[in-house]
Amino acid sequence: MLTTELDAVIMRRLAADMFAPFNAVQIRVSIDGIDPPAWRRLIVPIDWNLEQLHLTIQAAFNWWNYHLHEFQIGGLRFGDAAAAYESSSGDDPKVFEQTDVRLRDFTRSGARFSYLYDFGDGWSHTVELEQLLSLDLAPTKAQCIDGARARPPEDVGGIPGYQRFLEVLANPSDLEHDETKQWCGGYFDPDWFDLATVNKDVSNALKPNVKRRLHQPKPRKA
Repeated sequence: MLTTELDAVIMRRLAADMFAPFNAVQIRVSIDGIDPPAWRRLIVPIDWNLEQLHLTIQAAFNWWNYHLHEFQIGGLRFGDAAAAYESSSGDDPKVFEQTDVRLRDFTRSGARFSYLYDFGDGWSHTVELEQLLSLDLAPTKAQCIDGARARPPEDVGGIPGYQRFLEVLANPSDLEHDETKQWCGGYFDPDWFDLATVNKDVSNALKPNVKRRLHQPKPRKA
């Protein structure tokens, strides 16, 4: 039984929130095979399609977006169907158009699927739809709200190449140390994550001709 007018107001607000339309999705994206994991937590407009999510993931990890990619959902492949057709052989499974799938098509939180970037290095990401959100203002761009660790350098050679890369950097006496250090821009910290920097990249994810950093930001001098 409601005892005060304030109780009634609170209950009405809770009921309104329960039936408010969802306008955003909270998503966690992590790169598979890296321990401890490199991951990002994102808030994305629910009306966005998989192509827009692809660009957002690229921005969140500062991937350079010059390799092929695809989403793997329920045993089906989704990506740039035209580009996949041009590069495929007759035995390859069909790639469905990624713009035909929107995040609102996933009707429940907790859904998981895979995002694969760079078929050579094979960077597989786990995408988890953590929560459907009803925000006061419907978002028009993505936002990064949390995360950890740096993504591996582009073209490092997948998980084995990344492990070797870290070993070489950690050993100044290794014959490949100086060359490897120069190749990655003179500095690399696997634990690097700066929320402000990543969120700025994510907020600009859909802008045309976005330039990516070639190398990880160096720490500021004290």
